[in-house]
Formats: sequence, C-alpha cells, structure tokens
Amino acid sequence: MAENKNFLISEQKEKVALLTLNRPEVHNALNRSLLTGLKEELNRIKNNPDIEAVLLTGAGNKAFSAGADIKYLNQSTPMEIRELALLAISVNRLIENLNKISVALINGFALGGGLELAESCMFRIAVNSAKLGHPEVRIGAVAGWGGTTRLPRLIGKSLAVEMLLTGKMIDAEEAFRCGLIHRITAPERLQSEGDEFLQEILQNSPIAVNLTWEAIHRGLDLPVDESAKLGTDYFGLVASTNDFREGTSAFLKKQKAIFKGN
Repeated sequence: MAENKNFLISEQKEKVALLTLNRPEVHNALNRSLLTGLKEELNRIKNNPDIEAVLLTGAGNKAFSAGADIKYLNQSTPMEIRELALLAISVNRLIENLNKISVALINGFALGGGLELAESCMFRIAVNSAKLGHPEVRIGAVAGWGGTTRLPRLIGKSLAVEMLLTGKMIDAEEAFRCGLIHRITAPERLQSEGDEFLQEILQNSPIAVNLTWEAIHRGLDLPVDESAKLGTDYFGLVASTNDFREGTSAFLKKQKAIFKGN
C-alpha cells in the first residue's frame, strides 16, 4: 500500500486497483492536490496492462466525497475556480476513457463534484445509508464538473432537472430505482460486493467488454443509424480476435472459454 501527498491511497490486488480518496476529516472534499494525484494515478493505471479494473471509494464511513472543497471555492478567483473545474473534467474524462472497468464504491455521501466523479465511472455500488445529490444551486453554483452532462444521460432529463434545480439529496433506494446506482449493499459488504461485481465482468473477453463500453459511450452522442453502425463495426472488429474464436469454439463445444485478451 502506498500513500502520497495528494491525499490518495492506491492499492493493487491481482488485476484490480483500489483508489481511496483520503481526506476523511473534510468528507473527502476534492481539492487541486487530490485531483492532481488522482489524475496521475489514473494515467499510471491506464498504461499498466496488468490492471484490468479500478475500484474508487472514499476513506472513512461517512462519505465517498462531499464534492469540491467549499472553503477553496469561497476564497478563490473565478479563473482559479474555472481551472479547478477543467482539472476535474479531465479526471472524469480520463476515467471514462480508461479502457478499464471502473466502479465507484459509494460509502456515504456523494455530493456535487463527488457525485460527478462517481457518474464518470461505468458502475456505481452504494451502501444502504448513502445519500446522493447535486446541491450546487443551494450555494449559488452550477454542477460544472460534468453533472449537467452526465446525470441526464444516466437517469433521463426529467429526473436530472429536478435533482439539479432543487439541489435535493436522494437515498440509495431512490438512486437505484432511477438507475443512478447499480447495486445496494451493507457497509461491511461494500468492498466484497465490488469485487464480486467485477468478477462477473472480468470473466468475459476484455476486448469485447472494452469495445462494448466504447460503442455505448460513443453511440449515445450519435444519431440512431450511426450508433447502430458503430456497433456493427465493432462486431466486425472483435471477430478478428483470438478471444472471439475461443469464445465461439468453447460455446460449440459446451466448454468454458478461456480469454487471453488478444
């Protein structure tokens, strides 16, 4: 286990990296140092072929992240706040384009920029006591780290508008019902639930998983016909891999496929 000055704890277990936001005294509020450290670590993970997935969580038992450091926002210039937002957006985009499975383990409050960080992950698993929300308007701010973009895509425009304009928090059950999170679990089960969830995906061909995610992610911004064509192109592309031959052959032989990611 390694801890760095940027308030981030990074661990690796076999093919999975666990990143922990480590400012529990301020509910893991996101400042420049934490975001910079997270970006550096994500780039390292992106270039490490031995890591296939990332679990992202917060230290302590109260918060995944309560969002941007409000004290910093209150004391900073508009240009400094914009630069912080640009840094946060680059981190969130990096997570989306990591070519690794990413799961946010929401262990408490996930608010504002903290929820935006979780929204950039492929999946979100929350403890049953979690509270999620975009309270930015309640402090005179905007969900400017990607929330106005990702939340409507995740739960639909109508519900997203309600959350973003009222600033209200929702509990884990409501977040599950509207599709914002994928699973709910007890606090003591959060880590193991994340591990088990990952194994359901990692047993499949990593090439097929990554291309499926890319087809979904890119296809959302395309007209229907072009989005379907993208899926067709990726289907043809994946058919050129050894994993495709292994998977189809194993199916015909009624055996378990052994994928090697090539």
